[in-house]
Formats: sequence, structure tokens, C-alpha cells
Amino acid sequence: MSIRAVVWDVDDTLFDYTGADRAGMRLHLGAEGLLDAYDSVQQALARWREITDAQWMRFSAGEVSFEGQRRDRVRVFLGEELSDAQADAWFQRYIAHYETVWSLFPDVLPVLDALAASHRHAVLSNSSLTVQDRKLRVLGVHDRFEAILCAAELGVSKPEAGAFHAACAALDLAPHQVAYVGDHPEIDGRGAAEAGLVSVWIDRDGAYTSDDGPGGPRRIASLAELPAILGADTRFGAPSTFR
Repeated sequence: MSIRAVVWDVDDTLFDYTGADRAGMRLHLGAEGLLDAYDSVQQALARWREITDAQWMRFSAGEVSFEGQRRDRVRVFLGEELSDAQADAWFQRYIAHYETVWSLFPDVLPVLDALAASHRHAVLSNSSLTVQDRKLRVLGVHDRFEAILCAAELGVSKPEAGAFHAACAALDLAPHQVAYVGDHPEIDGRGAAEAGLVSVWIDRDGAYTSDDGPGGPRRIASLAELPAILGADTRFGAPSTFR
């Protein structure tokens, strides 16, 4: 049976989260006068990303709420026992800088246009609906998706099969009729494949070296390769180079 819908991850798949996070945090740390505590800007940003990844794993495992992981990121980074209100205020000041540098990847709008008539579209993110709904509106693509599902509201997160199956249920389609596109080889790529979806893993920077065998995620370097994988009758013009 043909693939009838595409479910998308957001951060670092459609939206350049890593680039925006680094640029926004650099602006924020400068405004807060915190860069002098580090040998370099790169060291400060690497520390923030390390803490972000660790706290996000706690949220994904259900150990802390979405708001809680944000507050703990601030507390660990600053090394201070802040109240919830203080941590929230610091994070909101960061968000103000972060939002000024939001952008989609250049290959996003062309592929959404190419697949608009041939496939239905939805979003499944390990974030919260409040965050991703607003982000997609600001980026101008919210109306491209008929369903937007997020882990904070679902109560289950990727790579659990239940998260992927919830997206399929929202579209009233079987998993094998749905392709999932995400940037993380395990959370997105392997998770979607094991849940029975057609899994497409976008590895933009070629940062990973492992490959899966038959039935695993199809690895691409650009969304321009996606229509060929989906068998879409488009004039996108990019040959598939997935490996």
C-alpha cells in the first residue's frame, strides 16, 4: 500500500533549532554578562548544550515536567539554587533572544510545496504543544499540518511506539501508510521504524556513521531526497542518495 502521509519532527528537521539555540544563547549570555566566566564563547555554548541534552533526556524519560527541565537547565548552568520564578524569568530572557534568530532550513518549503498535493502532513514532537504550535505559526508553516502532537500533552514520547501510533491514529491511517521524518538516528529513525512506519532519518551534517539494514530508517542528507523515497509524482528534481 502506498504512503499516504508524512509525519514530521520539528527541531533540527524543519526548524534549525541548534543554530537558533547557539545564536540566541550567545546573545543572552552577552546581555547577562556571563561570558567572562568561560574561556571562550564556544565553551559556554557547549556547556549549555550539554546541560540541555541531559535535562531533555530526563523529560523524555518522564522524570521531570517540560517546565521542570527548563528550570533545571538554568539552575545547573548557573550553579545556583533559584526559585521557579527566578529560573523562569532567566529562561524567558533567553527565549526573547532565541526567537529573534528562528528560521526554517532552506529545503523545507520546497519539499512541503512538492508534497502538498500528494500527501497529508502532521507533526510529532517531543516538545510541548504550546511551544511548537507557536513556533510553527511564527515560521509560517502551521497551516501545512492537519495535526500537531507533542509528548508533553500525549504523555508518551519518542522513541516509544505509542507516540508514533498516536500520530497515525490522528490521521486515521495504519503505520505502514505513514512516513516519519526526523533528525535523531535512535529517537526518530529507529523509533519510527520499530513502530512500523516508513522511517526517514535526515542526517544533514553526516555526523553519524552507523547504517541500518533492510527495514531500518532510510538515511538522507537533504529533504530534497524525500519525494523519491515516497514515490511522489512531483517535479522536485533531486535524485535520491539515501544510503
